[in-house]
Amino acid sequence: MLTDVVDALVCPQCRARELDSGLGVGDTDRTLWCDRGHSFDVARQGYVSLLTGDGGKFSGDSAEMIAAREVFLGEGHFDPIAAAVSAGVPEGSDVVLDVGVGTGHYLAAVLDAHADARGIGVDVSKFAARRAARSHPRLGSVVADIWSGLPVRSGALSAVTCVFAPRNAGELNRVLVDDGVLVVVTPTSRHQRELRGPLGLIGVEEDKTRRLGESLSGLFEPVAESPLEYSMMLSRNDIDALIGMGPSARHGDPVARAAALAQFPDTTEVTASVTVSIYRATNQPRRASASL
Repeated sequence: MLTDVVDALVCPQCRARELDSGLGVGDTDRTLWCDRGHSFDVARQGYVSLLTGDGGKFSGDSAEMIAAREVFLGEGHFDPIAAAVSAGVPEGSDVVLDVGVGTGHYLAAVLDAHADARGIGVDVSKFAARRAARSHPRLGSVVADIWSGLPVRSGALSAVTCVFAPRNAGELNRVLVDDGVLVVVTPTSRHQRELRGPLGLIGVEEDKTRRLGESLSGLFEPVAESPLEYSMMLSRNDIDALIGMGPSARHGDPVARAAALAQFPDTTEVTASVTVSIYRATNQPRRASASL
């Protein structure tokens, strides 16, 4: 719940450099407020929007995409990935943030594996925030845009996880404690390879992991890099949900794709192939985002 993590949040309106104005909880648990008079209503679904400026122009995943993600992940097809992410978070972690939290599936797995940890799930999609808010009792769900700056105190987090989501290296370094851990999952070019050609799905660049390292250089140092590849037996409904939850849902001809999928057998063996990379934050001076 938000009350579990409010001490790690800051007001997105009046924050200035390191003079962060922290958030507190109102008497009814339905409002977050700062000591300068800004308040933010907690939605009845349990999340709060801390978007500022132009952040609202990015809608993120649609309700349909989140519903498809809940169906697919609920079948356990990506549970090995969730387990690898959980294993990458150090024992004794206090507050863990998941960037692009989606349904909360991965962060909930982390919190299940780390009984004393608290979680902050951040997503620009209000539909994701609604679903994530009920994914775990120790998870606080926040709508925010990582590119506009995270409404999180500098040095407040033990770990950040990022599964198939964009990363703002400067902000992630800022909110982590010194030597805090960043766990990133990126797909390889073999991920879902059996589906890409027949169904016209978006491909994955060959050098994605290398480019990840370059984007984090100077702010994070590599600790470990582990390949994770296994086979999934997917029904046509599973494949439909897998497509519907990702970027391919917004590209291509859905009618032609549905016709192609109808020609698939009842079950298809599909490769899940990712790289789980662990980085440690370097000891940089704590910086506030220039956007806030």
